[in-house]
Amino acid sequence: MAKRDYYEILGVTKTAEAKEIKKAYRKVAMKFHPDKNPGDKASEDKFKEAAEAYEVLSDADKKARYDRYGHAGMGQGGGGGGFNNMEDIFSNFGDIFGNSGGSPFESFFGGGGARSSGRRGGQKGANLRIKVALTLEEIAEGVTKKIKVKKQSSCGTCGGSGAKDKNAVATCGSCNGAGAVRQVKSTFLGQMQTTVVCPTCNGSGSKITSKCGTCKGEGRSVGEETIEIEIPGGVEDGMQLSMRGNGNAGKNGGSKGDLLIAIEEKPHEHFSRDGQNVMYDLFLNFADAALGTSVEVPTLNKPVKITIPAGTPAGKIFRLRDKGLPSVQGYKRGDQLINVNVWTPKNLNPDEKKLLEKMRDMPGFHPQKGKSQKGFFARMKDYFE
Repeated sequence: MAKRDYYEILGVTKTAEAKEIKKAYRKVAMKFHPDKNPGDKASEDKFKEAAEAYEVLSDADKKARYDRYGHAGMGQGGGGGGFNNMEDIFSNFGDIFGNSGGSPFESFFGGGGARSSGRRGGQKGANLRIKVALTLEEIAEGVTKKIKVKKQSSCGTCGGSGAKDKNAVATCGSCNGAGAVRQVKSTFLGQMQTTVVCPTCNGSGSKITSKCGTCKGEGRSVGEETIEIEIPGGVEDGMQLSMRGNGNAGKNGGSKGDLLIAIEEKPHEHFSRDGQNVMYDLFLNFADAALGTSVEVPTLNKPVKITIPAGTPAGKIFRLRDKGLPSVQGYKRGDQLINVNVWTPKNLNPDEKKLLEKMRDMPGFHPQKGKSQKGFFARMKDYFE
């Protein structure tokens, strides 16, 4: 099923400011929060959907990318950075509700219990950033790249726990294994009870008594990994894609960061780019421009032959429909624009000079009044019409 528009999900317009977006998210999140709608799968899905929308629209860079490219510009699958589970949402957006990662619904109303069963311990891994250089041909069709990256991965000895063995883990004394502790805060409504991540064990509910000898208790080690990246057609230089959960491993079993892919467009031998259109400079000698000819021009796919009518002026623009680049959202494809340049020779031999001197005075080589050739902007207007 197609993703809903992020602005529609939060009920705001594209011109909404950060405060309005935050307020709208809080309203939607409170309405569909799982604690308020226990066992309601539809409400949980809407809660997650709102969190994803807020993650994008609350970030200036992501919002700008989304406004320009839609869901396709937000990385694999068209989504934002995203969350692995409900606890990610609570952890990342606890500040909106004034707590430190517990249930925002609990924080707001002061009720509910600790979420010990689903909480993960450890620190989330850092995002990994790489740059991928693409040719126009790859951008035209989309491409799958296999990239070898150096990153922090889960320790193979301890499985990411950081402990020497399963007996080297004890229950956290601060939260008694719950992974969360209760706090009482004073508000204008009186004292409110909230549930927050245990600061001692970072939500894991346990502590390491003997560290893994390989990773020294970190739960991760540095190594190389080959990652397969699917890049959609139509991406642009400077655009950033993301792959959720493909970044550095977290500390002591924490969730993985994301892989952020910056697109770099390689210079092309024949073409330049103008949005979805591909620009090509065709050079003709004076005789071919005056008499007309047939020439072969390259495209991003295979060469094609075009007819040059007699009397073609310098600056004439020909168009090859749908020979350009696709929209990253897949709506339509651009064209290839061929700009005619008439080559003026500089080094002529005596015979060539004599011939041109003879042609200089012929009536057909004199500009005719009332038949001036169109300027560049007029030609571009003709093209777009």
